[in-house]
Amino acid sequence: MPPSFAPAAPTAVIADDERLMREQIIDRLKEAWPELSIVGEASNGSEAVAMVRSLEPDIVFLDISMPGMDGIQAAQALAGQAHVVFVTAHDQYAISAFEHGAVDYLLKPADPERVALTCQRLRERLKQEPDPMNELLAQLSQRLGAGGVKSREYMRWVQASVGANIRMIPTSDILFFRAEDKYTRVQTRGFEALIRKPIKELIAELDPDEFWQIHRSTVVRVDAIEQVSRNLRGHQVVHVKGSDEKLEVSRTFNHLFKQM
Repeated sequence: MPPSFAPAAPTAVIADDERLMREQIIDRLKEAWPELSIVGEASNGSEAVAMVRSLEPDIVFLDISMPGMDGIQAAQALAGQAHVVFVTAHDQYAISAFEHGAVDYLLKPADPERVALTCQRLRERLKQEPDPMNELLAQLSQRLGAGGVKSREYMRWVQASVGANIRMIPTSDILFFRAEDKYTRVQTRGFEALIRKPIKELIAELDPDEFWQIHRSTVVRVDAIEQVSRNLRGHQVVHVKGSDEKLEVSRTFNHLFKQM
């Protein structure tokens, strides 16, 4: 009687330039598909391509917007060497572009139910060879180049500590960020949380149309600004909706609030 072999556990590579996003996807995958083995993590498209060619995983999760080579370009370079799942912060774009059934997607932040559905679909797809998706990828690439989505995806959520717990906070809920000792405080209408990312790194990842830096230690959400006054020292002070806190504006950023 010939020896029987157990089928090899499926393998995957995760590619996203945000470390916290990679960690969250991995956590969600472990919950939804414990048998799936994560064999590599990449922080950009070029790393992802090299990793997939070297490790030959069954699946690759590709963030659409990464520095250098983006997710669409990485998928084109891999040409059917692995089953692809795209990761994006743009839900309308994802739904219109990906629900052809040829490729799956995850929205940021990764929803457990959506991850579970994606895993269910991938189990079926693993029964056949990966589709190179040449025509679909060409269409997606054209849409990206035509401005169908922002060329850069800014931070849309923050993973922060609230007491002993970790919370996923949409940036749309955040009133302001403020540096405090070794941490940065994340303030919402209902609670405050802490993250370790410094202000200088945050401001590079936030949409400048939505968040303004008003001090070296403070970033405020523009539509959370109620009014700007002056304190006894003559400095501009931002009053924030839903908060009693007043945020001082440094001279470097006075130009943001010039009287029109």
